[in-house]
Amino acid sequence: MIPVSRSLTVRVLLLATLWSALSLVTIALVISAFYRQGVERGFNNLLRAQLYNVINSVSIGDGNSLSGSPELGDLRFSQPETGWYWLVEPLGDFAAAPLASTSLGMAELAVPSLEQVPFDEHYERFYPMVDAVGNKLLVAETEVVLDGGDRAARFRVSGNLDVVEEEIGFFSTRLYAGLALFGFGGLVVNGLAILYGLKPLDRARRALEKIRGGEAERIEGDYPREIQPLANEINALIESNRRIVERARMQVGNLAHSLKTPIAVLLNEARGLDKTQAEVVRSQAEAMQAQVTSYLNRARIAAQRDSVLARCEAEPVLERLVRVMRRLNPQIDFTLDVAPGLAFAMEQQDVEETVGNLLENAARFAKTRVAVVAVPVAHEPEAAGEGARRGWIEVSVEDDGPGLAPEQIGEALKRGKRLDESKPGTGLGLSIVKEISGEYQGAFGLSRAPIGGLKAALVLPAVTRDTA
Repeated sequence: MIPVSRSLTVRVLLLATLWSALSLVTIALVISAFYRQGVERGFNNLLRAQLYNVINSVSIGDGNSLSGSPELGDLRFSQPETGWYWLVEPLGDFAAAPLASTSLGMAELAVPSLEQVPFDEHYERFYPMVDAVGNKLLVAETEVVLDGGDRAARFRVSGNLDVVEEEIGFFSTRLYAGLALFGFGGLVVNGLAILYGLKPLDRARRALEKIRGGEAERIEGDYPREIQPLANEINALIESNRRIVERARMQVGNLAHSLKTPIAVLLNEARGLDKTQAEVVRSQAEAMQAQVTSYLNRARIAAQRDSVLARCEAEPVLERLVRVMRRLNPQIDFTLDVAPGLAFAMEQQDVEETVGNLLENAARFAKTRVAVVAVPVAHEPEAAGEGARRGWIEVSVEDDGPGLAPEQIGEALKRGKRLDESKPGTGLGLSIVKEISGEYQGAFGLSRAPIGGLKAALVLPAVTRDTA
């Protein structure tokens, strides 16, 4: 599974989703706040209008009493305990019975002090309170002089705040539902737009996977102008890498050809010398030839080690090597076990040289059996630095020969070191294997084989399609 931080599509979709969700939540909160302010302002204006309706309906009647029957057009003022009340109370020396709405009955409304709630510039004040039955109210109050005798009264009208909360809740529910639906639709449209916009990048990724998998040699197709320069540079890099590899191969071939004749002359002249001198010249000439080849191979490997074009299937090349060894050593039983689908991220000749050296060494010392096993491994060798391939193949070659003691293993890996002088060879095989595997950031080690002899374990880079 691709980590979130490594997927451009996932990151863009995640950021777009988070931004859209944050924006919609902010918009919902802002609209709700504005709507609440509007509803509360309208509620205040309604109470103010009802208050002045009461004022216009009340006067001083006969017997120095308050008289009037306000018709406010709202049945809630006549139903008990609704929270919708009006009350007229005389002030000062005006000793008259107060007037109240039917809904208030015998209850009373508390009056806060002027220090707590002062009058505004219109000589009005609004304050919340809770009535005897638990209704949350908003009260509008003013004081009015009723006649020329300075007789005054306090007028109050209250409204139930549940009306405000119900209206705000009704609006908010539909607002949130509408924004959620709009947000979901917007996210779908944004997601499709992002996927469509990033589709060329996905095509470029698949093209690189084909190159990595050996199915193509360059990025084909037309891309948007933001991506086309990248595709062109990658194609130019691949072509440049190919030319470097070909040039290195040509130089290797030219140098090998130029050294072939001098070495052949040395070997031919050695025949005219006595046996001891001839053997010295022959062995040194062969060692020189092997060392020249080794260093030329290292230069070639360095030129194409990280190339995405370096690839060879594991099973065919290993099967071919084992088949050759069976023909050369009919007395030895060679077995091969290769996990399906393995491919080396190496040049075929490098695989043949490393594994071939191990097979030759195993055949030289084996009694009756050599086993070759190739399996994928998850761990990276210590030599694999930052940016190394994430796929590796371990090729183990085991024989049932005498093997090596632990103290002999280090000596066997030294260049030109031969622990058994009775066997033919230059002593360079294992050191060459170690050098080539090291150039590919792989690993090579020797240990005791379960079948009794020596086990050579070679870890080499594998082709992986995980390029995302």
